[in-house]
Amino acid sequence: MFSTFAKAGLATLIALGGISFTAPAASAGPDVQYRVQVQDGYGHRPGWGRPDRPRRGCSASLAEEKASRMGLRRARVVDVSPRRVVVAGFNRYGRDRVVFANERGCPVIRR
Repeated sequence: MFSTFAKAGLATLIALGGISFTAPAASAGPDVQYRVQVQDGYGHRPGWGRPDRPRRGCSASLAEEKASRMGLRRARVVDVSPRRVVVAGFNRYGRDRVVFANERGCPVIRR
């Protein structure tokens, strides 16, 4: 019987202690200040880089040259979208294509 009262008393002490710890944290709400940083889609803050130069993507001639260095003969650009540049040609097994990202340096997405 005594152990039941002891357990109930301990449970109430834990509950009251939890309430006393959460009350100051809840009352600190209006005093908290938030800072907002404006960033573009690439994670850069405004003013970085050169705003007078537009963002350059993968040019068709660079994509063809890179594909030919990768072993694609008679490489030509067959599709250009805002995200990718597709170059088709022939390798030693037959027709093949290479997909580049339309970003600076033409990184390879798929071969």
